[in-house]
Amino acid sequence: MVNFVGAGPGAEDLITVRGQKLIENADVIIYAGSLVNPALLQSAKENCRIYNSAYMTLEEVIAVMEEAEVKGQMTVRLHTGDPAIYGAIREQMDELEKREITYAVCPGVSSLFGAAASLRAEYTLPEVSQSVIITRAEGRTPVPEKEKLSELAGHQATMILFLSSGLSGKVKEELLEGGYAPDTPVAVVYKATWPEEKILYTTIEKLPEDMKREEIHKTALIVVGHVLGDTYAKSKLYDATFTTEFREASRK
Repeated sequence: MVNFVGAGPGAEDLITVRGQKLIENADVIIYAGSLVNPALLQSAKENCRIYNSAYMTLEEVIAVMEEAEVKGQMTVRLHTGDPAIYGAIREQMDELEKREITYAVCPGVSSLFGAAASLRAEYTLPEVSQSVIITRAEGRTPVPEKEKLSELAGHQATMILFLSSGLSGKVKEELLEGGYAPDTPVAVVYKATWPEEKILYTTIEKLPEDMKREEIHKTALIVVGHVLGDTYAKSKLYDATFTTEFREASRK
């Protein structure tokens, strides 16, 4: 069968235990070479056939999976982060279903959570933001009209931008158009959890010039929102004056 495995955000010890075991037992591994940490491949079997999908088309990827299936071998399709986010796995799964090839998905730690850990940030702060918008700027690949950054910016929620590092000027323009203030806090996390990780704190107004100065133009997440600031309300869950299922509120 084929196992789609989330490789995690970068650090080799941030893959799941299940994902690690699947790599160790795989006969064939097809990995996203432009993004997945190659150190994860060191635990593969000596006779495992390894393919870098950065140089492959969808048809070539499926052909390798088919060949392995005919031989009764197990394939791991290793995607960066969690394969459900910008993993392009639906088109692969549909092709496998056409061929009646069994597959499963092993989730991974997304880089958006790796970035939060590196920033020591909480994306959902009471009275600041209770929603997280995961999206990207429109580049060569279009986005639906209602999902343009200028439209989503109106919610003023925490926003995590993937695949947008080379479009910082466009990001600034659309976020301001959508209603964010120029001094809204922004954090750019380059290669979250990798040894070469770099963090840039800036604002929407200064985003393009600061990213240019730091030479960050790919493999980075852009985090936008006031959750990066210092003002928020404390959680009701641990408030002594708030009754929960497990304890009564203090009368003092």
